[in-house]
Amino acid sequence: MATERFRRQLMQTSEYKMEMARNDADFGHPKGVKVGQCFKDRDALWRAGVHKNRFAGISVCKRGANAIVLSGGYEDDEDNGDEILYTGTGGQVDSFSASGHQVHDQSSSHRMNLALQRSCNAKLPVRVIRGYRHKAFAPAYGYRYDGLYRVTEYYSGKGQSGHTIWRFKLVRMEGQPESPI
Repeated sequence: MATERFRRQLMQTSEYKMEMARNDADFGHPKGVKVGQCFKDRDALWRAGVHKNRFAGISVCKRGANAIVLSGGYEDDEDNGDEILYTGTGGQVDSFSASGHQVHDQSSSHRMNLALQRSCNAKLPVRVIRGYRHKAFAPAYGYRYDGLYRVTEYYSGKGQSGHTIWRFKLVRMEGQPESPI
């Protein structure tokens, strides 16, 4: 598919390799960033160390996924504030379009889906960022850091478009500042 070809080409560029090398994976709240803080764009998130991938919705490292962005890109995402059902990556022709429709099955072996599975199994915290295009609890503009969540389970199932998707249940962790959602 076009999106997967684009990702492969992107991974060959030196700038992307530098970005991935920088993604040395810190878990927990990013230094100097407050829960509820807004950022103009994905580049600002990256510079602040909140989400270390400028393009993908899942920020990964060797130990797991340390952040996700909810941006309205997947029709099967469900956001109830403190509990999220997040759709894994893959299965779309163009992840950069706003349609969110699945056109083929997602794979559990996609490295970003595997990273979320590792975070669940190791009980690692995952930062949640909501974008202005997201359906529920979206900020008025840009992207907002909404705190730490834990992946409590993952499973596959049929999505709205009839294709297999991977779902990750994230629950907001206690003991952190309230989110403005």
